[in-house]
Amino acid sequence: MLKGLAITPPVVGRISIGRVVERNGKRLPEKDDQFTLTSQVQNREGWVLHPLDEALRKDAGGKLRAIPVRLLFNDPALNLRADYSLFDRTTGRPVCVGNGESCRRMTPSGVESLPCPGPQECAFSNGECKAYARLNVLIGDGEEDALGSFVLRTTSFNTIRTLAARMAYYSALSGGQLASLPLELKLRGKSTTMSYRAPIYYVDLVLRTGFTLETAIAEARERAVRRTEAGIDLVAMEAAARQGFANGAFEDLEEDVPAVVEEFFPETTVTPGPTAVPSGLKGKLEAKVGQLPQESAA
Repeated sequence: MLKGLAITPPVVGRISIGRVVERNGKRLPEKDDQFTLTSQVQNREGWVLHPLDEALRKDAGGKLRAIPVRLLFNDPALNLRADYSLFDRTTGRPVCVGNGESCRRMTPSGVESLPCPGPQECAFSNGECKAYARLNVLIGDGEEDALGSFVLRTTSFNTIRTLAARMAYYSALSGGQLASLPLELKLRGKSTTMSYRAPIYYVDLVLRTGFTLETAIAEARERAVRRTEAGIDLVAMEAAARQGFANGAFEDLEEDVPAVVEEFFPETTVTPGPTAVPSGLKGKLEAKVGQLPQESAA
């Protein structure tokens, strides 16, 4: 095995709730109110749609706001990998990845393990580090490719927290049978004072339409037994996945990082000179909104 190369789940497509558009000569991320399934190929117009996008959109009657999925692993931490990430916009390479306690940072002498205070307290990141997560799922029941996953990348705290909580609860309730549960990704909206009550969209993970908690868990246990009897060794697969993730210092390939930086880590414009202290609730909220990360899973 090549050392330094993270071996990640095979990816055949992307799931997003936004896109990159050109505005005033700059390419900027733009939020959306629906899912889009794309291939891993881009042309001048952007990412090429995956054939499943049209099929699922037709079944949904237009806007795609729910996607039937299965998880690859029973271990929630293998399905969803979240960390604090800092990228070098000049080279497009990852610079530092941490979890709030420790980090792996690229230095002139190589990758070093250092303490990680989190993005708000880190002087090294200069405010450019933020939460970044990847979720791998199978669309439907993985009929066409049992290992070919779609990846959802996100920097939304709402999405990361919701997905992590759902998987932890479903894992506990089902006796650890996450990979056998019939689930669906669902797009939800919320509004806050910080968003001026405009909707902020995030991704949730719920039981598939038509299932109650009881019927979903019963089906998951039956499916797990069938897979074991068929000789499918999920424990061995999870061990191989952990070894693959640990084989590299950073998960994303260098060829994929420029698109990730453009979509999730857009360059912020800083105005030089003294900044006036905002007065009143409205002024303080406006200043706070300007500091918020992009609340989008795409």
